[in-house]
Amino acid sequence: MIKRFADIECKTVFNKNIAQSQTKGEKEAKISYTKAYEPFLKGYNISLDVRGQKIDSFEFAKIFEKSSNINFFIGGAYGLEDKFLAKMDKVISLSDLTYAHKIAKVVLFEQIYRGLCIKANHPYHK
Repeated sequence: MIKRFADIECKTVFNKNIAQSQTKGEKEAKISYTKAYEPFLKGYNISLDVRGQKIDSFEFAKIFEKSSNINFFIGGAYGLEDKFLAKMDKVISLSDLTYAHKIAKVVLFEQIYRGLCIKANHPYHK
C-alpha cells in the first residue's frame, strides 16, 4: 500500500556478529549494530529508541518533508549505542514498551503508511 506514495526498500541487516553478540552482553550487542548499520548512514537518518522523542502521527508525517532519502534504524533488545544515536538526524520512540524486531518493523511500516497518507490528505488516518 505504501508504494502508492513512495518507493520503499526494507533491508534487514542481521549478520553473524550481531547474532553472536546478543549472547555476550549489552555492550557487545550495541557495538555490533553500530558496525552493521554505519555503512547505511546516508540521507536523513532516524533511529527508533525507547529513550527517543515521543511524537504523534502528524509529527511523524512531517519527517517526509525532510528528505527523499530517509533511513530508519531499529536496534536489538538492548537498543543502540549512544555513539550511533548521536549520528542520527532524529531519534524517536514508538512506545515505552520494548518490541520484538519484527513487531517494531510492522508498527514502523504502519506509521510510515499513516504518515504518507496524512501528507497526501488521504483519509486513512481518520
